[in-house]
Amino acid sequence: MNFIDELLQNQIFISAALGWLVAQVLKTLIHFIINKKFVAERMVGSGGMPSSHSATVCGMAAAAGMKYGGGSFEFAVTLMLAIIVMYDAMGVRRETGIQGRVLNEMLEIFVNMGKEISAEAKLKELVGHTPLQVLMGAILGIIIAVIVVGL
Repeated sequence: MNFIDELLQNQIFISAALGWLVAQVLKTLIHFIINKKFVAERMVGSGGMPSSHSATVCGMAAAAGMKYGGGSFEFAVTLMLAIIVMYDAMGVRRETGIQGRVLNEMLEIFVNMGKEISAEAKLKELVGHTPLQVLMGAILGIIIAVIVVGL
């Protein structure tokens, strides 16, 4: 069996990849429904509901736990990775987005005062996640792992 075939039969990888994909599609649809406009960047961008980071790592951890057991090395590593990623999404990355929003508002004030500001100066605001977005991503990832490993 070659590497690609083995990877595509790896339930841990499939759970993580599907967690990411489904979360990104849902995030794009939710953004479209709320804002009434399609933004392609939502398909690959960070931030928003549900957290694709959480869906990815929780899908991976749940699949590892179901396949190898709660006492396994695989589950321990993936669980710790999931905790770190979700903590970071709600902490540092969320604060970065809040700071980006404040700085963009300051840039807007300068523009309104007649100062020239380039379009590239605007900072990305959707970087992190609220606790609800992280929770929904985690639940989505676990559900996907149950479906993939349970098949």
